[in-house]
Amino acid sequence: MGIFDLYKVPENCLDEVFENKDNNVKDPYEKITAVFDSLTIDQFENLNELIKLSFFNQGITYQVYSEKNTKEHIFPFDPFPRIIKKGEWSSIEQGAIQRSKALNLFLKDIYTEQKILKDKIIPKEMILSSPHYCKEMLGFVPKGGAYCHINGTDLIKHNDGNNYVLEDNLRSPSGVSYVLGNRDALKKTMSDIFQRYPIVPVWDYPIALLDMLKSVAPQDFEDTICVVLTPGMYNSAFYEHMFLAQQMGIELVEGRDLFVEDNYVFMKTTKGPVKVDVVYRRIDDEYLDPEVFNKESVLGVKGIMRAYIAGNVSIVNAPGTGVADDKAIYHYVPDIIKYYLGEAPILNNVHTYICENPTDLKYVLENLDKLVIKPVDQSGGYGICVGNTMSQAELADLANKIKNAPRQFIAQPIMNLSMHATYIESDKAFGPRHIDLRTYTLIGDDYEYVLKGGLSRVALKKGSLIVNSSQGGGSKDTWVIE
Repeated sequence: MGIFDLYKVPENCLDEVFENKDNNVKDPYEKITAVFDSLTIDQFENLNELIKLSFFNQGITYQVYSEKNTKEHIFPFDPFPRIIKKGEWSSIEQGAIQRSKALNLFLKDIYTEQKILKDKIIPKEMILSSPHYCKEMLGFVPKGGAYCHINGTDLIKHNDGNNYVLEDNLRSPSGVSYVLGNRDALKKTMSDIFQRYPIVPVWDYPIALLDMLKSVAPQDFEDTICVVLTPGMYNSAFYEHMFLAQQMGIELVEGRDLFVEDNYVFMKTTKGPVKVDVVYRRIDDEYLDPEVFNKESVLGVKGIMRAYIAGNVSIVNAPGTGVADDKAIYHYVPDIIKYYLGEAPILNNVHTYICENPTDLKYVLENLDKLVIKPVDQSGGYGICVGNTMSQAELADLANKIKNAPRQFIAQPIMNLSMHATYIESDKAFGPRHIDLRTYTLIGDDYEYVLKGGLSRVALKKGSLIVNSSQGGGSKDTWVIE
């Protein structure tokens, strides 16, 4: 029996690999499906175990904060790759850059002249009420006008075949290490299939990231010192912090390894203090500087905001960027693009209802069972409620939460994410599962880059639309082919 023999494409859903009728394979998946179909189940199981062992040995793991006992999980990886043709990718790439440019201009405006608020394109109170609006950034413009240096744009493909932006991740988008880890694991276990496709490489990302970091250094030093600031080994993304620092050849530091003197940031070393020019921080604003934010924080660096505002160090991403990835602000991104760039959005938004708006609130409360409800300030898939999977009692409880704090929620129609052939270990067969894509855009001082392929995340639970690893999701290697 072939490995795809039990595969059935669901009705009313776009499958990226197979046609809805007779399971005919779509171009460009003919070669790759033939390779996988030539394997027996036992052969494929052995291959799958080799990949897991490779991930374990490399420490490619994550943690789930909601578990009572914190433990490491091997990041779930599906060996059957996702393929995106160059023409489609070109549109995604241009749209991601356009979006990042506009959001940077938006951040610069709301922390300086606030023209977009005065012109009432966005309600002023929506910005000022955001918990991520950072008053300390008022009047300050980082090097090159770059606030959001690294943007993770989450995309879905709908039944109509078009790509839609689901959300923007501007504070500290994670997952890029899995892109490189996925590619490495697949090349080690199935190297022959890479000879059959003209696949664009992904290994230039650490080089591009370091180039971007150096581009925003306060001054053009011959030997710019960049560091990755991590909360420590118990953070869910610590593997990524360690991996990126290693790949860039720079130091991975914790807050206790840095100190501020005369408004400059220094790193403690065995040879004495070394001045730091750029801090790629993977710490939330709240914990970044106990002088300014959470006074109880032991994760950050006391005085780093003073050094930053004085122009003596650059912080990537800038404090206060979270106001632009507030899910309520997402609704206005098409208007933001038109306002600052005078262009139509290349990538469309998913229609979004702002619960703070009385008209939208009424519609949402009357149609909860047809909508996806999201908290405006959470990530990782936490707090998301899919209306048609909830009981009447759960819907009633959700309605009360929304009515009590409408600013904290947005709603979107239940989008039918495209599906992709995915190996289901419990069935020992391939089945269709919903999938999305996170792109990674770098913006520096006169510097632009988009990682070719990004991270395809897959919902391993049957019927689930939640792809986050923290909610039981996995990932695939993503091929952009010439």
